[in-house]
Amino acid sequence: MGLLDGVLGGVVGAGATALVKEYIDNHGGIGGVVAQLESTGLGEQVKSWVGTGQNLPVSASQLQQALGSGKLSELAAKFGLPADQVSGFLAQHLPKAIDDATPTGQLPSA
Repeated sequence: MGLLDGVLGGVVGAGATALVKEYIDNHGGIGGVVAQLESTGLGEQVKSWVGTGQNLPVSASQLQQALGSGKLSELAAKFGLPADQVSGFLAQHLPKAIDDATPTGQLPSA
């Protein structure tokens, strides 16, 4: 996932980069994350991240609801962070990471 590594490296610091990359890698890549978030009620936000216009924000609580406590707890344990901090990092950095990985408004091919 070289493209994503470069994109994330410019977006966030090393710790947050690793967290966002871990989430994306373990949830089917960009396409898997987009599908998961769309299916949990965040379709409007996700479409804005993939599209070429302005990114709609997502809150930590929206991501907590979409991902569930199990997935957040796994990430939190792996990175030694509280689950609310993990959802905060994702809310802050995931939109830009997905936006930067889809510069033409298209999901990368699998």
